[in-house]
Amino acid sequence: MSKDTKQGLVLIVGSINTDLVARSPHLPRPGETIGGHEFSEHSGGKGGNQAVAAARIGGRVAMAGCVGADGNGKVRLAGLEVEGIDCGAIEIDPSLPTGVAMVTVADDGQNTIVVVAGSNGQVTPEMVKRHEAVIKSADVVVCQLEIPWDSVYATLVTAKRFGKLTVLNPAPATGPLPADWLPLVDYLVPNEVEAAILAGLPVESQSGARRAAKELQRAGARNVIVTLGSQGAYLLPEGGEGTHFSAPKVDAVDTTAAGDTFIGVFAAQLAARQPLEAAIDLAQRAAAISVTRAGAQPSIPTRQEVDSAA
Repeated sequence: MSKDTKQGLVLIVGSINTDLVARSPHLPRPGETIGGHEFSEHSGGKGGNQAVAAARIGGRVAMAGCVGADGNGKVRLAGLEVEGIDCGAIEIDPSLPTGVAMVTVADDGQNTIVVVAGSNGQVTPEMVKRHEAVIKSADVVVCQLEIPWDSVYATLVTAKRFGKLTVLNPAPATGPLPADWLPLVDYLVPNEVEAAILAGLPVESQSGARRAAKELQRAGARNVIVTLGSQGAYLLPEGGEGTHFSAPKVDAVDTTAAGDTFIGVFAAQLAARQPLEAAIDLAQRAAAISVTRAGAQPSIPTRQEVDSAA
């Protein structure tokens, strides 16, 4: 799919990080020191990852965020520009360093992540207001929770005022969302852990995902998609019956950015006005490829790679 004016614009408002990644035989237990066998540094941040995923699948993408006036910031910004992402709404703040994520990846593909927000904390409601023009020009506006929550809320309010489709990836989730948020969300896309936290219900199976999705829809979200990793995804559309989508079977190497790949590809397909089921299918196939590779943004596939694997 070409990046021309027929492709709607996806705006990602979110975090930009440097990922410091250590691979180890298993994830360390509290108080345990273990020997790692590989270290690498990559571009990351949920916002940056989702923007790259949307761009590589063929979307027209803009991003709003903040980096520091440091070496990491320059590298992260240059990396997004290389992907063809419009970075006009990414600000440079000299007061804080660019965000950092410290990632440990076990040999079975599972990971733990500690994020230090840094300049991501400077994505304020005032900054959102400064960039209303790009929100107004977008077709789909995507947010996560690695920037201040009041800025996410300001983005959702502004996007709905301009009549835009909104996608909220509630990650990381630390508790229920404020009651006035979900009515602003057209597509709420949590993973199973996030869905359980938001709904206050266990999500350990497809039936658990169904119950959580119904609760979140009752709270105001129009459409809910619960991603379930290797178990696929559960869609509860507005006014329709729920549907489970099976995930492609792959051997996972690193699950970092799998969810971000799903979100970015899904948003790009929404902006291209693709059917909902087709958007979810393509997003799942892209995410499945991403877990077979190491790293966050390095693992995100292009449209050609996804189509070739079909």
